[in-house]
Amino acid sequence: MAHVITQPCCNDATCVSVCPVNCIHPTPGEPGFGSADMLFIDPDTCIDCGSCIDACPVSAIFPEEVLTEEQERYLQINADYYDDHSVDAGLMSPSKPQLLPPDRRVRVAIVGAGPAAFYAAEELLKHPGIAVDMFDRLPTPYGLVRAGVAPDHASTKLVENTFAAVAANKAFTYYLGVEVGRHVFHSELADRYGAVLYAHGAAADKTLGIDGENLPGCIAATDFVAWYNGHPDHSDRQFDLSGDRAVVVGNGNVALDVARILLRDPADLDTTDIADHALVALRSSAIREVVLLARRGVAQAAYTIGEFLAIGDLPAVDVVIDQHELVLDDDTAQARARGTLDSTIATKLRIAEDFAARPTHPGNKRIVFRYLLSPIAVRATAGTGVDALECVRNEFANVVDGQPGQVVSTGEKISLPAGLVMRAVGYTGTGMIGLPFDSNRGVVPNDGGRVVDEPQGSIIPGLYVAGWIKRGATGGIGMNRLCGQETARAVIADVVADKLPEPSCVCTDVADIATARGAVVVGEPEWRNIDAAERSAGAGRGRPRVKLVRFADMVAAARGTHVATQEPAAADASSTT
Repeated sequence: MAHVITQPCCNDATCVSVCPVNCIHPTPGEPGFGSADMLFIDPDTCIDCGSCIDACPVSAIFPEEVLTEEQERYLQINADYYDDHSVDAGLMSPSKPQLLPPDRRVRVAIVGAGPAAFYAAEELLKHPGIAVDMFDRLPTPYGLVRAGVAPDHASTKLVENTFAAVAANKAFTYYLGVEVGRHVFHSELADRYGAVLYAHGAAADKTLGIDGENLPGCIAATDFVAWYNGHPDHSDRQFDLSGDRAVVVGNGNVALDVARILLRDPADLDTTDIADHALVALRSSAIREVVLLARRGVAQAAYTIGEFLAIGDLPAVDVVIDQHELVLDDDTAQARARGTLDSTIATKLRIAEDFAARPTHPGNKRIVFRYLLSPIAVRATAGTGVDALECVRNEFANVVDGQPGQVVSTGEKISLPAGLVMRAVGYTGTGMIGLPFDSNRGVVPNDGGRVVDEPQGSIIPGLYVAGWIKRGATGGIGMNRLCGQETARAVIADVVADKLPEPSCVCTDVADIATARGAVVVGEPEWRNIDAAERSAGAGRGRPRVKLVRFADMVAAARGTHVATQEPAAADASSTT
């Protein structure tokens, strides 16, 4: 029997590298890898060896015979991929890493502690002559895996085990709690390290650019996600959950995440690592319906198959789609009629049509998908709070600049009453002192990870980027692995070619410099103390961990002086942001 990849798939592609018959696709070397929703196992090629199960960092792969009823849907989803993708099976030839000269020693500073940073570090540390110092302004590592992955996606968080294994390397050192640009400057890192690699992500949210966007009650989904995940910058935020409807503008996985968290029974979240303050607020939430607003159609939706499918499994929550809004652009409709539609889009269409045919149930909460609507203004009564989102209906245009699926306004206006409006239209990068920045794209300009002084400009020796700050805020864990590895290999190639500048200072004083400027430097032992304190607090309540959400508490735990508090009592969640 075949093995099957299911919803938690993170596209890490570790499974690809261990498969002896190359039956898992798309691979990092194939064109569709960067845009793939997930990876797929070819049931006709799989030999049931089980290597992929052991390698998967998020426990997403199962033998066919042990699938649950919900997971059985992925049998067809895996098989569908191979109906319209021709792939080459057979043994893969692993690429040989470029070797450093035996006497070459290089210390690399990595700024950021998320997936791209760790995958770059993992690749660098394959070489005995390279050491890595990793910096992050937070006292905790793992970036958006800790602060962005939804708390009810525990399997996805298992990738932290991969990162912890990297950090256990003797040539790896943490400098957590150290903010580059405040506690230590880029010029100081450049003076002390052979290479400096920035992988600090793209944390700013994109805006809608409409009237009323700054009203209380109109918020960024990025803020809401950071709040319920316990990011210390957001732990004191309060959101108005007293209305019965929220509107989320966006059609990606983040939009699905916030909708799911708003509608899921808080009792289900009580077994996760959701922040205590968020759990308290959600217990008092009055929200009964979440509307997800998409500017284009279902065929252009950015959410992944697994996330879209799983939204229909929420207990006591109806998924509502108006069949009349499942309109396809001409290109998609013609491909579907010919039987040549990409399997990923075809699967999303089938899921949407299934949802549209489902009955609703009195008393259930509702998640409503609306397509071909663009927001034009947020409205409020007497200028306070939010009471409606004004929209305009769209229709598909002719192919624009060779791109199908573009839309134009029909002029028809629609008002959606709402007590909370969230924009979930993506993240963007911000500039950092000492680095070039392309404000149009929200990235540091680069050539394959090597930083250039301006777009299409000259390479700056010894300076690199990886992750979202390198390529823009697209792609998840799997794409960040490929991206981090690409940059790490650029560093290694430059070491071999002797293109790195020689440090003018030693790096042994970095901790002293940061401490003198107010940093509390958290190393591996201190991070283990924080981790142990959170896990210990969670164990007593049947949860994986209870997150510390304030800097002072994290520092106290790092020093071993933190005293755990009791679970907070339920509180009124009606105060306004």
